[in-house]
Amino acid sequence: MSILIAENLKKYYGEGETLVKALDDVSLSVERGEFVSIIGSSGSGKSTLLNMLGGLDNPTEGRVVIDDKDISELKGDALCIFRRRKIGFIFQSFNLVPSINVYDNIVLPIRLDGKKTDKEYIDNVIETLGISEKVGTLPTKLSGGQQQRVAIARALASKPAIILADEPTGNLDTKTSMDVLGLLKTSGKKFNQTIVMITHNDSIAQMADRTIRIEDGHIVQN
Repeated sequence: MSILIAENLKKYYGEGETLVKALDDVSLSVERGEFVSIIGSSGSGKSTLLNMLGGLDNPTEGRVVIDDKDISELKGDALCIFRRRKIGFIFQSFNLVPSINVYDNIVLPIRLDGKKTDKEYIDNVIETLGISEKVGTLPTKLSGGQQQRVAIARALASKPAIILADEPTGNLDTKTSMDVLGLLKTSGKKFNQTIVMITHNDSIAQMADRTIRIEDGHIVQN
């Protein structure tokens, strides 16, 4: 069953001679529990695509359906709430709050939503990612690899429909990158999580179940 469907996505900037087609009629689907990588060179349109899939930007044409909901129908607060509940984001720059400890960073999206924390589940995620001893530590005291593990835990915490990872190992060395990606894949399988990851690195892309290649705003391999 498809948890994510993108249909005929287009993202155009400018007009006439200055028209740029960042995405040009892109369609794809992702099955529940699947780990998909989207690979492409700089300027290929992969980041634009991820922004469309996550509701962070609006397409010029087309639609995105997540967990049977057309997110183009959502605006303002309704879209923010949907993203918080249904989409877990992992960014290259970690995006942790430096003034609160690891545990509070992980459960922050749940608290913002006013929901009760499933402590047993959160503890299981934390243990799986090997950061149990760091829960009381501030992010600034952690290595890059540890910070990205916290970011993965935060993305998993609210049990979203899908996780979108934007170059999640871009700020990490090769060994740490492979360790973190291995943990992301293990966590995804363990918690039956759907993951879509963009990368420019073939070795990292090959860790996914399936690779989608995008160039010049078009899917060239699906």
